[in-house]
Amino acid sequence: MAPTAPSAAKSASPSQPSGKSEVADLKQQLRQLAGSRAPDADDQRRDVFKRVISCMTAGIDVSAAFGEMVLCSATSDVVLKKMCYLYVGVHARNHPDLALLTINFLQRDCHDQDPTIRGLALRSLCSLRVPNLVEYLVSPLATGLKDPSAYVRMIAAVGAAKLYHISATACLDADLPAALKALMLSDPDAQFAGPTAGSLFKSVIGGQVVANCMHALQEIWTLEAAKSEEAAREIETLYSKPVVFYLLNRIKEFSEWAQCLVLELVSNFLPSDNNEIFDIMNLLEDRLQHANGAVVLATIKVFLHLTMSMTDVHQQVYERIKAPLLTLVGAGSPEQSYSVLCHLHLLVMRAPMLFSSDYKSFYCQFSDPSYVKKLKLEMLTAIANESNTYEIVTELCEYAGNVDVPIARESIRAVGKIALQQYDVNAIVDRLLQFLEMDKDYVTAETLVLVKDLLRKYPQWSHDCIAVVGNISSKNIQEPKGKAALIWMLGEYSQDMHDAPYILESLVENWEEEHSPEVRLHLLTAVMKCFFKRPPETQMALGATLASGLSDTHQDVHDRALFYYRLLQYDPAVAERVVNPPKQAVSVFADTQSSEIKDRIFDEFNSLSVVYQKPSYMFTDKEHRGPFEYSEDLTNLAVGAETTENTISAQRYQESDNDLLLSTSDKEDNATATSNGSSASTYNAPSDLSGPSLLSSQIPSETSLINPGAPTYSSQSNFSLDDLLGLGVPQASAPPPTPALTLNSKPVLDPGTFQKKWGQLALSLSQECSLSPQGAASLMNPQSLIRHMQNNYIQCIASGGQPPNYKFFFYAQKDGAAAFFLVECIVNTASAKAQIKVKADDGTAAEAFSTLFQSALSKFGLS
Repeated sequence: MAPTAPSAAKSASPSQPSGKSEVADLKQQLRQLAGSRAPDADDQRRDVFKRVISCMTAGIDVSAAFGEMVLCSATSDVVLKKMCYLYVGVHARNHPDLALLTINFLQRDCHDQDPTIRGLALRSLCSLRVPNLVEYLVSPLATGLKDPSAYVRMIAAVGAAKLYHISATACLDADLPAALKALMLSDPDAQFAGPTAGSLFKSVIGGQVVANCMHALQEIWTLEAAKSEEAAREIETLYSKPVVFYLLNRIKEFSEWAQCLVLELVSNFLPSDNNEIFDIMNLLEDRLQHANGAVVLATIKVFLHLTMSMTDVHQQVYERIKAPLLTLVGAGSPEQSYSVLCHLHLLVMRAPMLFSSDYKSFYCQFSDPSYVKKLKLEMLTAIANESNTYEIVTELCEYAGNVDVPIARESIRAVGKIALQQYDVNAIVDRLLQFLEMDKDYVTAETLVLVKDLLRKYPQWSHDCIAVVGNISSKNIQEPKGKAALIWMLGEYSQDMHDAPYILESLVENWEEEHSPEVRLHLLTAVMKCFFKRPPETQMALGATLASGLSDTHQDVHDRALFYYRLLQYDPAVAERVVNPPKQAVSVFADTQSSEIKDRIFDEFNSLSVVYQKPSYMFTDKEHRGPFEYSEDLTNLAVGAETTENTISAQRYQESDNDLLLSTSDKEDNATATSNGSSASTYNAPSDLSGPSLLSSQIPSETSLINPGAPTYSSQSNFSLDDLLGLGVPQASAPPPTPALTLNSKPVLDPGTFQKKWGQLALSLSQECSLSPQGAASLMNPQSLIRHMQNNYIQCIASGGQPPNYKFFFYAQKDGAAAFFLVECIVNTASAKAQIKVKADDGTAAEAFSTLFQSALSKFGLS
């Protein structure tokens, strides 16, 4: 008895699987229970089956027990059947040879007296997905579609679609689509209960047979339409008036899920006249009061799409659907409320006037999550008009002191947006200026940004705003965007602010402590503006600003300082017209989303597109995506040898999805960061201004960029400006010009050598350049760019891509030497930008080659 105790203890309670010994033990127990007729045999089998499923879930290979599991499946216990079917379905995919052992008992179960077992067996049989066993599926499916139990017919309808994906020929030869169509139009059991009182399916499931048949037919005929005209006609039949009205007349009998499928089909129906539209809307009127939000949204989609061509009726539909949507927002979980709010947000943006009287419904509740509050703030901003602006702004001002900082920021921005879209802004401006008195950094920063935008649109408010802004100390503002807005106002209205030059001078003195490029760029421009308005007080500050900017390591800051310096050298009057021209008030600020995108989202109502606020192709369809990040690896791009006809091998490349979830501003920021980061490593800013004159050190082609016909200034005039600004640049002779790079007119490089060199050479340069609009348009035919570069002795070895993104690999050879230049060029025709990566055998000539390459690229399409 002693040796049997551990075994009994082990089998009594399922424990952690222990590998091969555990599987062997399970096999032995299953073999012992296979023919047992003991009263408690089913209970013992359940315990062993649970242990088998536990091992399978833990990743242990229990396929060795396949035969024993099949033997133990000879029982009427539904729970045992389900566990056995789960085991068989998992291991049949990995072990097709063993799947043949299951056919007999699954086919036998398909004829069981219990409809639940028949349905489960048929579902498991169709889930084997083994092509060699297709012949065994056709007969059970055909029988299942005629089964007296609605549950079995529901399983059989889905099984027909599974069979089509395994073997389309077998599905069509068995004429299963015709059987599905007949069942969809004649199935009597719109509602049915479980087959037995003790069944697992005690809940009422309505219309699932019809819905599954419809869904399977849509899937089969849509895939077949590309190969068969008959399938295309069948799809038209599915969207015909008799089918649509048959389903609508029975829709009340269907379950919620089935109703959603039917409503989606109806939304694609094209009525022949207005009477059909009104008939459909009358049939679906009561669906707007349904308790399920999915049914309500699907019904609204039908109403909106049917009345698009009927303006008056479409507006009445908006009025009709307001109450159901607002009811759904207040009921259910926050997640459900957010989904409904996203759809409501889309409608509000399309017709804000129709929702202006319901503004109180969008007030934020204390218990609302942040994502719900943010969406409500956007809708309050959209529906604000002359009749409700005061109440909305008063409510938003209460949110400004919210403990949730992001919501407080959004509320302040909402107040500013309302001010920008209203004509009478007196009260709103006063409210915004009151925010500046709150001793909170983020409130001050957001308010300053909004005041700046207000002054751009309403310059007449400058005296009131500047009087308050002038009392704010820049030392109390920590956020870069707030400080940048204050600096902009100091430069733009320096003639009205007595201390503006001195505040700017103190900011210049702390240049090194300011790490934000945005603030430094605004400071450069503000000091320049102040100089033209109050020269004596700003003269030395301008010199110090230019000196700091020229020595700045950030490429944008350096370039702007250098640009201003050269403008002043050329002509201060021209510089004033460039930096501080007469300005007109901004009438409309740019929308972040085009009307085409908004219309596309509206067409995809009741889908994830509304929640993401993006059309589906932007997050599902790879053929219509925006700018991408490309792999550095060349192995995924086929590189073919160039033929005598100058043709190249092209192969599509796989894009990265990392950039798709970013907003437009985020993408621009990333692109700028990438460009700046790559340029900073190849450009050495002057460490100080004690070297040669910046203007005299440039080659003639650069000095002529401002005005090609302008006279060349002598070094004496340069030093007079330097002395005026206190820069103190001594005189020095200009360095000799860099000798021009010439290329071999007939370079030879095979694809294998190119790929090897690309993997071995280090990256010499990475830059971004622009194409002319004509060049971007010419890229509709990529061969034109290849021929153009060949005329400049730059050969293409491989290319790929599709609009708006193209990828090219070029190479060139230095004349009189064996040194090669390799280039990866990624062109985006939408932005007319090109990302260039250069690798070179001779790194010292890489910059000269890059200049030559960009020059050739900039001329593309101009000749």
